[in-house]
Amino acid sequence: MRITTDFLVIGAGVAGLRAAITLAGVGQVLVLAKDTLHESASEYAQGGIAAALSDDDQVALHEQDTMQAGDGLCDAEAVRTLVAEGPRVIEELLGWGAEFDREDGELVFGREGAHSRNRILHAHGDSTGREISRTLYRRAASLANVRFLSFAAVTDLLLHNGEVRGAMAFDARHQQQIPIYARAVLLATGGLGRVYKETTNPDVATGDGVAMGYRAGAVVENIEFVQFHPTALHLDGAPRFLLSEALRGEGAYLRNAAGERFQDELASRDIVSRAIVREMGRTGAPHMFLDMTHFPPGAMEAHFPRIFETCLHYGLDLRQQPAPVHPAAHYAMGGVQTDLAGQTTVPRLFAAGEVACTGVHGANRLASNSLLEGVVFGARAAEAMQGLAAVKAEGETPRPELFPAISEAHLRAIAWEYCGITRDGAGLRKALELFRSVPLEAKRQAQRVDYELRSLHQVALLIAEAALTRRESRGGHYRSDFPDKSAPENSRLRRGTLE
Repeated sequence: MRITTDFLVIGAGVAGLRAAITLAGVGQVLVLAKDTLHESASEYAQGGIAAALSDDDQVALHEQDTMQAGDGLCDAEAVRTLVAEGPRVIEELLGWGAEFDREDGELVFGREGAHSRNRILHAHGDSTGREISRTLYRRAASLANVRFLSFAAVTDLLLHNGEVRGAMAFDARHQQQIPIYARAVLLATGGLGRVYKETTNPDVATGDGVAMGYRAGAVVENIEFVQFHPTALHLDGAPRFLLSEALRGEGAYLRNAAGERFQDELASRDIVSRAIVREMGRTGAPHMFLDMTHFPPGAMEAHFPRIFETCLHYGLDLRQQPAPVHPAAHYAMGGVQTDLAGQTTVPRLFAAGEVACTGVHGANRLASNSLLEGVVFGARAAEAMQGLAAVKAEGETPRPELFPAISEAHLRAIAWEYCGITRDGAGLRKALELFRSVPLEAKRQAQRVDYELRSLHQVALLIAEAALTRRESRGGHYRSDFPDKSAPENSRLRRGTLE
């Protein structure tokens, strides 16, 4: 069995769906989802989408805030592109039926950490990603040229004479590999949070796009910059559910076990995460607390219904009890390097969304820029892909299939201990030693979990290598043995690019 299409989109989050809508105008589009069509990081994005639309805001201010959050490593042109297209993107989504929160008919703009203006749009309080995904899916599914295939885990890209010609997908229903040929491929595979023991990401976030792009020869950039969200729910028996930064924007307090506030709640995520870890170390506590008990009656239910109901399901009433919280891996600022059109360094291979490194996030992502990036650059990649001519359906995988002989739990524990919130040279060298010593073996009947473990192992290696190379602390990358920033010119020379 084989499949041929004009355009292959790997991933059904906001970046992939937005790309599919544009691509459908010129050819057949196949959108693949590793799990169900609704299991993506976009679905879990609570925070919101940022755009300079309010009366007291300006695109230049959004640009300034983004550059400042990126801590000296943002690509200025990419940032300008992102923020300038933000208002148009929101109008487009509204035109397609997106239901953002309103009061008296007017859009409500909230504020989150490191934003200088109220510019964050939410949907149903804390379900913004779900609403945008719903809107884009409905639009894409209405187009005759768009097809979807769920439970199809892409395992490798197909190459011919240095160009990508498609991909191999493991069909879980039929337990077989299927070659899919296309004139252009878009990686929209999302994040890599499952590399770490503690993560807010869904189970599908195993870094597949970064790993397969790297194996195909694409440059991976800034992969050491992983953002750890400071407030993930830390309850026994509960998932590491994200407690949105918007809670702190609305006035939630961070407290230790003694009830003392110990950190400015609206500082950037890396600063708050490190403060929580330090306070845990100082007090010996397994977690800190996020306190919303002072919110007005009905506020939690009205503004954060998903968070409130999820916590209540696990026996935690946020109206009466503070939530135990612990930092968790949340977002990758780096990834497969692209230009402003989503083109990677490999011909006919494009990337958009969290899997890509466009340069807009630099060393640290500004809150609520990720959904915007996915929509903006998903569309831009599709526009560039449209111009590519059809090619013959042929290609091979980059190398024989070999799988790491290590348990996923062990790998994630190593990454958390040595490549996590606070790093140092000795720990990173230890991580590299452990990861490199893992034997690789062939498997007669490889399953999806085997391919995912291979991706996790590859990405963990890349993170450790890049983090060891970057001998400074900047944004989401903190080295206790190099706590200061390097001079700007040196930092630009050491951007974590692995070729």
